[in-house]
Amino acid sequence: MSSHRRAVDASWAPHTVVTTETVDPHPVAALSALFDDGTPAIGPGDVLPPLWHWLALARWPRSSALGADGHPARGSFLPPVELPRRMFAGGEVVLHAPLTVGGTVRREARVESVTEKSGRTGRLVVVTVVTALYDEHDKLAIEERQDLIYRDAGPAAPSAAQPPDAAPARAPFTRTGEWAWDFATDPTLLMRFSAASANPHRIHYDWPYTTRVEGYPGLVVHGPLMTLALAEILRLEGHRGEVVRLRHRNRKPLFCGQRAELRRVEDTGSLTLGVFGADDEPRSTLTIEQEGAGHA
Repeated sequence: MSSHRRAVDASWAPHTVVTTETVDPHPVAALSALFDDGTPAIGPGDVLPPLWHWLALARWPRSSALGADGHPARGSFLPPVELPRRMFAGGEVVLHAPLTVGGTVRREARVESVTEKSGRTGRLVVVTVVTALYDEHDKLAIEERQDLIYRDAGPAAPSAAQPPDAAPARAPFTRTGEWAWDFATDPTLLMRFSAASANPHRIHYDWPYTTRVEGYPGLVVHGPLMTLALAEILRLEGHRGEVVRLRHRNRKPLFCGQRAELRRVEDTGSLTLGVFGADDEPRSTLTIEQEGAGHA
């Protein structure tokens, strides 16, 4: 792939990493406690809800392997991209067979492409990672594509800036109507999600670093947290049907404590849900393909 040579050092080459892992019940229980939304508890032997493998199969990096931003240093599995700001841009998940909590899976992961682009904020590098998960019977269960974007940091916030007061949000979901839920975030929620998902990226918990180094106005709500919250709406709404494919896209950052609403997007031909800010602009979207769709 010629894009590798343009975007990163020519000495780096993509390679496939194969691991055998357990669908861990502990982060599954942690996410259930974090959402605290009254849906049935999920435990060993239960089918994992869509996208919950992001936590159930999360892997903690060694402390010595971390870079300045909290992420694992680049140059091994991920390419040595020089641009400092990393964003989880989106991707697609195809569900072939269920995974069960406590089961064993084989993960095969590789970097599919590295592409250099020019965006509104300057130079971008898009890294696409593809993963296949096989269950204990060696049956393909999940195929996934994730797109990561690297770009330059924005200007730092003024040194005198202080973090805003953040009262506890308590349970994050509050129903406001049919297919409409308020989504509340606070620093504790972000910290707990970082821990449950083995995500050490400092923009989610380190306010001085986030504002003064990366140039954000406040703590950034995780892209996977917004996407998982949208997927949880299916359970909250009692929506039936086997989910076979999910396409997710993070469009704009949501900052901790900002007002947000989860709701169905009515102007599409498929089931699409979105996280909308106070300005009514989408922060994240999730499009769901199902077999035998319907709802209670």
